[in-house]
Amino acid sequence: MHRTYVKVLEDVLDANGTIAAANRDDFDRAGVTVVNLMSAPGAGKTTLLEQSLTRLDGVRVGVLEGDVASTLDADRIARLHLPVVQIDTDPSFGGECHLDANMVRSALPSLRLDRLDLLVIENVGNLVCPAEFHVGEHHRVMVSSVAEGEDKPLKYPLMFRACELVVINKIDLLPHLDFDLDRYLANLDLVHPDIAKLLVSAKSGDGVEAWCEWLERASFPEAVRA
Repeated sequence: MHRTYVKVLEDVLDANGTIAAANRDDFDRAGVTVVNLMSAPGAGKTTLLEQSLTRLDGVRVGVLEGDVASTLDADRIARLHLPVVQIDTDPSFGGECHLDANMVRSALPSLRLDRLDLLVIENVGNLVCPAEFHVGEHHRVMVSSVAEGEDKPLKYPLMFRACELVVINKIDLLPHLDFDLDRYLANLDLVHPDIAKLLVSAKSGDGVEAWCEWLERASFPEAVRA
């Protein structure tokens, strides 16, 4: 039974990889940079996007919102007057706790990729499954709230290893929490040495400018290299 499970899992990941490659080809052909934004539920992904996406100078941005149910987050992004497409994994895909490449592909006809420089995929809030499934993205970013505790990198190492940047959010709460930032950073370096980090408060705006600069560099990599 163990071998059967492994074989089935390999088949699923192989199929996902094939579709992810097709997505990536479409993104590259359209000249759009795709960021897969992941986190635990409640880490502040949507608030961070609200505070940052309209600040991007000269960047045409679209958002793909993933949730098990409801359009609550998509409605918030829509108020920014940005192109946004919702994927509810409950009615269409059986309530999956992550987005996979096929789910993303199903949403692409609703997006004009050739009119975007940057597409942000806000993944379903989960610290396990999203790390397993590539969707064709160019960058993977983790939003980690200080309210979650400093042990999360040790408990969910794959998620932190799967990303190139960790945005440590809600730093405005540090005076009110029993949270050791130095220990958290040390734990993070244990599982992913030298990973890029940003300290941010989406509520107060601290660090948001640095996050916007990172997104702008990601959106126009040729300009950065030049």
